[in-house]
Amino acid sequence: MRVTNNMLINNMVYNLNQNLRTLEKLQYQKATGKKFRVPSDNPIGASKSLKFHTDISKLEQYKRNAEDAMSWMTDTEAALGEIGEVLKRAYELSIDVANGTKKAPEDLQKVKEEIDQLREHLIQIGNTTYAGRHIFSGYKTDKPLLNEDGSYNIELREDEIFEYNVGISEMVKVNTLGGKVFGKIGLDDNVKPIFNGEPDYASNINEKEMPYLIAVFDALSEELNSGTDPEVIQESIERLQNCHEQILTVRAEVGAKMNRLEMTEKKIDIQIENVNELLSLNEDVDMAEISMHIAMAENVYISSLMTGAKIIQPTLVQFLT
Repeated sequence: MRVTNNMLINNMVYNLNQNLRTLEKLQYQKATGKKFRVPSDNPIGASKSLKFHTDISKLEQYKRNAEDAMSWMTDTEAALGEIGEVLKRAYELSIDVANGTKKAPEDLQKVKEEIDQLREHLIQIGNTTYAGRHIFSGYKTDKPLLNEDGSYNIELREDEIFEYNVGISEMVKVNTLGGKVFGKIGLDDNVKPIFNGEPDYASNINEKEMPYLIAVFDALSEELNSGTDPEVIQESIERLQNCHEQILTVRAEVGAKMNRLEMTEKKIDIQIENVNELLSLNEDVDMAEISMHIAMAENVYISSLMTGAKIIQPTLVQFLT
């Protein structure tokens, strides 16, 4: 095959363009910090990056779920703490009344008024909301748990539990049912407590049936209004103690779930950091290495230009000889 000058020039231009394309690609990588811009540059690397980005999106959603669940349970724990303070104050007042010292009627009336105010505060706590949702109302988050008179506003159920997905096949129960906190009056005894989850818990409750916790305050207020029978006051004190123990039990459950969520959030943060590191290793360039490659590509390109200049130097006379 006869090699012509035209063939030399065409090959020189082709190779010059190839060197320039290589230099442009390296300069793009240095400018963006990424090894590839389209999947065809590195199909395997691009598929890995897509998977890493998907994993990061899932982990970030798990983290948002965990943070939302933590906020919900923080409000729940705060509400339970308030209930505990109300019970503590009612207990102190009851002990003061039952200490054996005869109280004047006006003093008993003052105690009754404070007990009534504590009762009203319990109703407000029972209707606590988080982001516009009632935290003790199960699935019926748009409805308050208690009416203004202290009776239940909704039908209590045991299965209305919110579960948040905070990991692969990892669920956490978020809400606390109002029946577990306030209980209900037993059907056979107006002072018998029945809390959500016990075997004899009734799933269908009349809307006007009083929560046990509210009924305890009603009984104490009525006794303070009519007289101070030591036995009745002592019964009220025991009921307040029982209610406080129930609240402590529920708070312990909420606290355990919050501790678990804290560990889950830390685990998710570590997982996100690890996946981001893998993503960086897969698609980020080493600046020192890419700078070296650019210098080499520039030298190659300049050398190709110098060689090309020699190829197109011959005159017409040299073609004829």
